[in-house]
Amino acid sequence: MSIDALLDSARAGLHSLPREALGEIVAPRRILGISRAMRIEPRGTAWHLGVLLLTDDALLSTGQIIRARTEAPRGFTAESQRERAALAGAARRGGFAEGQAVHLGWQVLDPDAVAAGAASGPLSLQAGVPSVRWSAAGGWVPLAGYLHERIALLAQPPLGAS
Repeated sequence: MSIDALLDSARAGLHSLPREALGEIVAPRRILGISRAMRIEPRGTAWHLGVLLLTDDALLSTGQIIRARTEAPRGFTAESQRERAALAGAARRGGFAEGQAVHLGWQVLDPDAVAAGAASGPLSLQAGVPSVRWSAAGGWVPLAGYLHERIALLAQPPLGAS
């Protein structure tokens, strides 16, 4: 089965399932020489399928995921916590709802290049089979099975998953 046919089949199975927001960091313009706080603006929605994000017309690889929240003074034990809090505040300023998951740093994948034999992000042909690598250390798994499993998990999350 071709990659496009796999993705179309996945979209058909996902149509009634929840999507997550895509965002992009926007460097604010200075007004009268005064800089403004950065914000994250909406760039659409996608179904989150592990290392992949599927939109109505594209396939993306995941990047960073944050939850939008109002900024508040906090003490941080690590600089990475401070950076994540700044991103969460930027998402809230960009119009995302409190607690809403937002995907940042996603990359557009090229299924046509993969079908022609090249790799695109976590996608590649392995022995002629469209496959996905779900982690840098993980092996390749057939894309068809991966999509089927991820759609099933999205439709019926395990108990305790949020």
